[in-house]
Amino acid sequence: MLEIIHREDQGIGILELKGRLTFGQEDLEFRNDVERLLASGKIRLVFNLSGLHELDATGLGTILFARGQARNAGGNLAIVDSNPSHIELLIEAQMETTFEVFKSEREAVESFFPDRDVHPYDLLEFVESLKVEPPKS
Repeated sequence: MLEIIHREDQGIGILELKGRLTFGQEDLEFRNDVERLLASGKIRLVFNLSGLHELDATGLGTILFARGQARNAGGNLAIVDSNPSHIELLIEAQMETTFEVFKSEREAVESFFPDRDVHPYDLLEFVESLKVEPPKS
């Protein structure tokens, strides 16, 4: 099941996702929500994926589709996610440079304002932090 919580901050549409975004009903619900937002003129969006406990390739594809739709409408998309498995999925799908990923909603919202100093989540730093040094003998 997917729960989608809608908010707005400084004119930026925020969708907080909880549950699972996978192939099937969840994917369709999410796509419909995004299409409704874009049709209503909300073209700058933040997707908070921190509450997702399951994300598959279809869900990732839907997020990629939403990004394209937002860009075609003249907007953009930012993602909030600190879940290591989601970051790993982005890397496995070779999409780590496709999305702007942030550690907090505040940073994601601020990224839509070019005069504000914001730093996206450093995925390379994250990958390096996962590497474990072998024990020394």
